[in-house]
Amino acid sequence: MSTVTDVRPHTGRLTELALLVFAVAIVLAAYANVGLATTGTIPAGIVVQGIGFLVITVGFHLVIRYRARYADPLLLPIATLLNGLGLVMIHRIDLGQGRDAATGVATRQLLWSAVAIVLAAAVLWVLKDHRMLRRYTFTAMLAGFVLLLLPMLPFIGYEENGSRLWIRLFGLSFQPGEIAKITLTVFFAGYLVQTRDALSLVGTRILGLQLPRGRDLGPIMAAWGLSVLILIAQRDLGSSLLFFGLFVAMLYLATERVSWVIIGLSLFAGGAYVAWRLFAHVQTRVTLWLDPFASGQSDQVAKGLMGMAHGGLFGTGLGAGYPYETYFAGSDYIMASFGEELGMVGLFAIIMLYALLVERGLRTGIGAREGFGKLLASGLAFSIGLQCFVVVGGITRVIPLTGLTTPFLSAGGSSLLANWIIVALLLRISDHARRPVSERPLVPAPDQGQPVGGGSR
Repeated sequence: MSTVTDVRPHTGRLTELALLVFAVAIVLAAYANVGLATTGTIPAGIVVQGIGFLVITVGFHLVIRYRARYADPLLLPIATLLNGLGLVMIHRIDLGQGRDAATGVATRQLLWSAVAIVLAAAVLWVLKDHRMLRRYTFTAMLAGFVLLLLPMLPFIGYEENGSRLWIRLFGLSFQPGEIAKITLTVFFAGYLVQTRDALSLVGTRILGLQLPRGRDLGPIMAAWGLSVLILIAQRDLGSSLLFFGLFVAMLYLATERVSWVIIGLSLFAGGAYVAWRLFAHVQTRVTLWLDPFASGQSDQVAKGLMGMAHGGLFGTGLGAGYPYETYFAGSDYIMASFGEELGMVGLFAIIMLYALLVERGLRTGIGAREGFGKLLASGLAFSIGLQCFVVVGGITRVIPLTGLTTPFLSAGGSSLLANWIIVALLLRISDHARRPVSERPLVPAPDQGQPVGGGSR
């Protein structure tokens, strides 16, 4: 007769704290290096700002220690380091463009960072079990659709740089699509858990592909239609690719059917081709992808490439390059800014941080003991990975430029809020996955109304 033991893994909280302090130290060293390279002195406010940043992040660590003590110990330090490096580069670009602390983007970004970290800590505090989100599957879908359509409304929605992605309320601008990324991931995870058997087992096989029934094809057609609507109405190729790619990836994870990936990519390729034929802004981006030095077109891609070439292998050094000469150097092109001043080695190091963040998220998905948690963690991690690929692929001409922000690095409050919430959700799921069975909370099953234990159903 075998005995099941309730194994208690190491919480990793001391490791998390040590890595967190190390991450803040790297950020402060980079901040000091920018000051020495540009003005010859260490920034006057480095101690106050450093202590403030450390207090906020350590506060989040304490929330994790109290509310999610078995959570993955690497997620918070990685996110903190990326966020801090983004603040340093935005500050460096402010100096290059002659902005002081009062008018600079870095000060506003620092405030957004504090708000985002506090909000993520609040999410972790309030959400005791990620499985509660499954009750709101279709509510999340409705919320996602509403958020995506908000920029199309008169008075509050407005267009900037050819894309209609923002709303303005009480003097503040916000990109609701960033939050929609989270709510739609919740919907996809909840829906696919319910229907994965029908999607993976039922259908007709044609030319080696498992084709679904018509009623099962409806959700993917709806997601395709939504992505094309975004592309047409909001003129945003990046968000269209992100949302549809996220759904196709989660569909594959749920069903393990390659046919879904082929169908999804075919639909998106068809929609993208039609958009290229019909819309001038898409044609411009494709032209710059094929020839960044095309006469009469924007020189943004060319300047970004030349900046990274100037940085070479090891970079010009923080504060010693000219990243501010590229358009949107602190937002869309912040990776090119790092490529110039840190070189290819530094850029690869940042990409490795993202790879590690995505890997920990996918590991969380593998460790989750129920289908909803597996799909939700995997989808959230994949959304960060896909967004990084789209951004880096755009500035290096692997794919056409899309205009998405780089998670945690780019200037923009809505992006910071969304990505810190993603970190909070991954922390919650990883805590449940690593927590001993005897300590897991019970939540009512969404389909039965009865408590569900920690194991698989």
